[in-house]
Amino acid sequence: MPGTVIYEVEPFVGLADNYLLAALVITILNAIAVLLAMFVWTGALGKIGDYGRTLMQPRISRWYLPAGVAGMLAIFGSILAIAYVGTAFAAVAALLYPIVGAFAARAWYGETITKRAALGIAVIVLGGVVIFAPGILGEITGAGGGGWLGYLGGLMAIVGWGLEGAIAGRALDVSDPDIGLPLRFTAEVAIWLVIAVPLASILAGGAFWAAVGASLTSGPVLLLMLLLGLTFGFCYVSWYKSFPLIGVGRGQAIAALYGPLALVWLYVFTLEPPGIQFAVGAVIAVVGSFILFTERRDVLEVIRSVPSRHRAPLTTDGTD
Repeated sequence: MPGTVIYEVEPFVGLADNYLLAALVITILNAIAVLLAMFVWTGALGKIGDYGRTLMQPRISRWYLPAGVAGMLAIFGSILAIAYVGTAFAAVAALLYPIVGAFAARAWYGETITKRAALGIAVIVLGGVVIFAPGILGEITGAGGGGWLGYLGGLMAIVGWGLEGAIAGRALDVSDPDIGLPLRFTAEVAIWLVIAVPLASILAGGAFWAAVGASLTSGPVLLLMLLLGLTFGFCYVSWYKSFPLIGVGRGQAIAALYGPLALVWLYVFTLEPPGIQFAVGAVIAVVGSFILFTERRDVLEVIRSVPSRHRAPLTTDGTD
């Protein structure tokens, strides 16, 4: 909801003809806001020293660089989708990211995809067809509203969050999620500031810096950034803590329930009902998510079983 409302305040409401620039500025400021929220979280837990020590161990902290890249693309894509297609689409399109996460985790470190999980993925795909197909067909036939960047943003969110989940699943095998999250957002902020900001300065020139300056001096924008930092931060803390416990695919499937809740809050705050295809697609995708994560307990206990060729050899006394 804050990501939707922010397009209705200055300076972003004045960038209606250049939503790409608006989305870029919003995403950069959002990354900084979430990083600050993560530092508050880590500080409240008394783990700031652990953050510094983990950062100085490249064998651990290196995992959070690709996680930051993937997450950066996902958040930017979602903000783009809100601008060019709408909040309802952005919310339910990302319901498909558990598919990417499950297959990436399976290919990378052998996380099991059972028959039940495969059925859940198939149902989620069906929901995705319902969500995407009408708008894509409209664009192809010329009946759409020129929302290609929005649909591309939805795809970026699906792939980005799916890959981030798989990378985070590996990173959290060797680190504390309360420490990993500040590292992940440190990487994202560094990428924005070192790479994206100079490129934006070259391509957009004064318009970019004018938008940044107006944002940092606007009370409503700063309030919405505070809300974005807190909501994203809370979601990420919960998200990352689930992966080591129930696996990437199942953790992402449960988290995908935010889609229909976003539709509810969208209606409560704006009184605008979502398009029928978004509501139907969200219901189908949620059913698939339930199928995906409602495994029996004995199945969940072996979802991250390590193939024998990767296990450490036993010692002579039979211990690892």
